[in-house]
Amino acid sequence: MRVSIITGSGSGIGAAVARRLAGPDECLMLHGQGADAAGLARLKTVAAECERAGADVAWRSGDLAIAGTAIELVHGTREAFGCIDAIVHAAGFADRRSFANLPRQDLERSFAVMASAFHELAGSALPDLMRGSKGRVVAVSSFAAHRFTREAIYPGSGAAKAALEVLVKCLAIELASSGATANIVIPGYTRKDAGLMGALDARAWQAVATANPLARLAEPDEVAAMIVFLLSPQAGHVTGASLPVDGGLALM
Repeated sequence: MRVSIITGSGSGIGAAVARRLAGPDECLMLHGQGADAAGLARLKTVAAECERAGADVAWRSGDLAIAGTAIELVHGTREAFGCIDAIVHAAGFADRRSFANLPRQDLERSFAVMASAFHELAGSALPDLMRGSKGRVVAVSSFAAHRFTREAIYPGSGAAKAALEVLVKCLAIELASSGATANIVIPGYTRKDAGLMGALDARAWQAVATANPLARLAEPDEVAAMIVFLLSPQAGHVTGASLPVDGGLALM
């Protein structure tokens, strides 16, 4: 049985990863950031789908910006399933506010959810991940940490994702002696679930849909496919990598 923690699993890329992993011999701890009724309903729906696919599933919600939430998630996973084999950190959000209009507390929240929570989560699970070469960590970053144009900058979330990438690369070095791996996936503009808009309005989504050479949005499942590969035995010699799934957006 493989035991995996997936943050941000109530929608989007995190939910797509959960669905791809779901099956016999898979134990999934699904975490959703939001405690509102709609967010909980989405998380429970994904959990039910994964259970129908044959996985053993548990779920938790809680604010990863609060110190200790990620530690509790690790403890809850061990209590439910045993030692942890894999972590996928997909929790995050886009913040389009300009440098001048970004309050310090909101910048700090971006770092807390995306970088600090990852450090707490992976650090708490480190003894499990280093048990052998099956340990896997994948963090979901963003093009916002790499691509800067007048029309699209994300100072808060982009800076937090850049910090997340540094943490993953340092973790990859520290995991290497055990054979475990840590990698980064960098999505471009990715289609949101129905009813969710993220940081863009409908007109902005229409504009960015053709911003890359392939001239379309990524589907969450296309990003999830790369993540699931990185979790697999076939990716055992890939570590510390930053892999774009952006339709060539970074080329422009």
